[in-house]
Amino acid sequence: MEEVRLIEVKEAIMSDNDAVARSLKDRLSKEKTFLINLMSSPGAGKTSLILKTLESLQNELRIGVIEADIDSMVDAEKVAAHGAAAVQLRTGGFCHLDASMVEKGLDSMDLGELDLIIIENVGNLVCPAEFDTGAIKNVMILSVPEGDDKPLKYPLMFSVCDVLLVNKMDYLHLSDFNVEAMRERVFNLNRKIEIFEVSSKTGEGIEAWTHWLKGEAASFIG
Repeated sequence: MEEVRLIEVKEAIMSDNDAVARSLKDRLSKEKTFLINLMSSPGAGKTSLILKTLESLQNELRIGVIEADIDSMVDAEKVAAHGAAAVQLRTGGFCHLDASMVEKGLDSMDLGELDLIIIENVGNLVCPAEFDTGAIKNVMILSVPEGDDKPLKYPLMFSVCDVLLVNKMDYLHLSDFNVEAMRERVFNLNRKIEIFEVSSKTGEGIEAWTHWLKGEAASFIG
């Protein structure tokens, strides 16, 4: 019986992905285009948050959006209806975006005409956290209905993100979500993370979030 060879596929995939991600970061720096990667579980409110962000910044930044879904173009159509350049990536069953997928999206956009591009990653709190997309900043949404224990269950996601948006704060009075407990759990994982409490429905906290985003984009663009 011949010896069976073990090949660590994940390690090779990660190595290749990191190389593409570094190349994308260099490209974005030269084009002066700020790219953020927005992640969350399904239903946390990524698209609604993006639409609120577009409304707030559409007169200050030229914004594009890369939408990722296993199927459907519904989110990209919503974004395009708000006047933003939109690209839909169908992942064909993949539960995340990697740098090569993002590269395809960027290739179809005129980076010289955009100051900010928002990636709406596939709804998932596991796989997307493992892949560098080439984004300059990673942002995640945790919605109040999901519960305050998610940092305990998905620590990697909270560890790799620069910003946490606690969405659907308008539901807070209807839930047992403990904001202080959530904050403590998040900061135990990531002391540098910025946390904004927001509601895409009422507009609560959106100004603080977009002020941060505009400042970061301006610093990157120079």
